[in-house]
Amino acid sequence: MSYSDEIDALFTGQFQEWELARLNYSLLENVRTRKLDFGTFEVSVQFNPERMKSSAAKVDARSIGERPCFLCGKNRPPEQKGLTFENRLSILVNPFPIFRRHLTIPSIDHIDQRIGNNLGTMLSLSQAMPAYTVFYNGPQCGASAPDHFHFQAGNKGFIPIENDFRIGAHTSLLLSEPGLEVWKWKEYLRGIITIKGSDREKLIRFFDRLFTGLSEIQPDRPEPMLNIIAGYEPGEWIVHIIPRKQHRPAQFFRQGTDQLMISPAAVDLGGMIIIPREEDYNRISRNDIEDIFRQVCFEESELDGILNDIL
Repeated sequence: MSYSDEIDALFTGQFQEWELARLNYSLLENVRTRKLDFGTFEVSVQFNPERMKSSAAKVDARSIGERPCFLCGKNRPPEQKGLTFENRLSILVNPFPIFRRHLTIPSIDHIDQRIGNNLGTMLSLSQAMPAYTVFYNGPQCGASAPDHFHFQAGNKGFIPIENDFRIGAHTSLLLSEPGLEVWKWKEYLRGIITIKGSDREKLIRFFDRLFTGLSEIQPDRPEPMLNIIAGYEPGEWIVHIIPRKQHRPAQFFRQGTDQLMISPAAVDLGGMIIIPREEDYNRISRNDIEDIFRQVCFEESELDGILNDIL
């Protein structure tokens, strides 16, 4: 039985045994999605009220300290079963899904959300489950449990950036050597760097240099702000790195009709914006999305200095 087969069996078993998961995955049939056209690419918005808890999560130190960690095994629902990966991660069905198949992948140990020295684990995970896209939300970039290290994963092809990269209209090649390519995104409203290749160690070394460069411009953060989206194709990885300069946009904190309850994480910045309130879903516009992206992401030109130093 392959690892992918084991994951399929996990979903089957959880839908049989866990009513909450079975109900919430059935509710995905009622989720509404619409697309906003930006000319050479599209951004999708999904109305998903079950994601309110995640979107509105309080992630300040006091709130984190006052609640039990919902990713620790002792605090999880007794119905929630999982698989073990490399003796350090648990593969769990996410009971509040965005994807038709949505996994949460926490560390067995309760350790802080940090990607430093963990990209290799992300690569191994994506290789073991090639039908899935694996993503990471930094502790100040959309992770609703910044106190417990975890990845998430969803069925491949759902996040628009995956197809946009294949089309290639918004990427330019900065570096090409055996086993490694480095691509920069342009005219995409978000400064993004993509690394692609078959040489695992080269991918990790480049990421470490980028991580160091970003750390130098955000020295007061627990780690540089970023989201990562990774997938494995036959023989190579594709890893999208989205540096961040802000956790939530100003619209999140406004009152009344000026508020948009959007807390961008990897999936959102990959082009599928998750909206838990119907009124926000109905009225969000292209201008809103452009403004939100520019608030929370680096401009493409702002990444030039870092890239020039490490290439």
